[in-house]
Amino acid sequence: MLGFLLNARIGRLHFFFSSILLAVVMTIVIFGLVMSAYHSAQVPLSLAEIKWPLIVVGAFFLLASLTLQSMRIRDIGWDPVCVIPAWIALAVVDKVVATKFPAWSIGPEQHGTIVGALVNLGLMLALMFWPSGEYTASPPAFGAPPRRRDAAGLTASRVARVANGEFGRRA
Repeated sequence: MLGFLLNARIGRLHFFFSSILLAVVMTIVIFGLVMSAYHSAQVPLSLAEIKWPLIVVGAFFLLASLTLQSMRIRDIGWDPVCVIPAWIALAVVDKVVATKFPAWSIGPEQHGTIVGALVNLGLMLALMFWPSGEYTASPPAFGAPPRRRDAAGLTASRVARVANGEFGRRA
């Protein structure tokens, strides 16, 4: 099952509809969670009392979003092991820069720069509109490609060794 999730591919249209479906489902789940917490007692629950269910729902949403993005990145032909951490690292650096230099941030209430926003927009547009890459049945190998030996080539090499007097010797 884990191999399916790590090596799965998803096309542009499926990614688009899956992203919309995930957003709708998560909105319904969070709305239901907050409404049940609000109506469960005479006094509405505070944010401190419902924070753990919200954290669990947020973690599930993060995992589902990263899984969808990884599947689409693999479909494009890129390596999600390189792209996703670079994307996260860029977001962290962007937030640090916007925090340390408030003049570079988008606005007083925003914790990001225009560079980070443009890179995020570019990557999301790539996920939505970049065409699918070539499909290979097996993942790329880091070693030398396996040599294909057909019967005719193998027989010809044996005959050549025998003709050169290498019949009984082992190399």
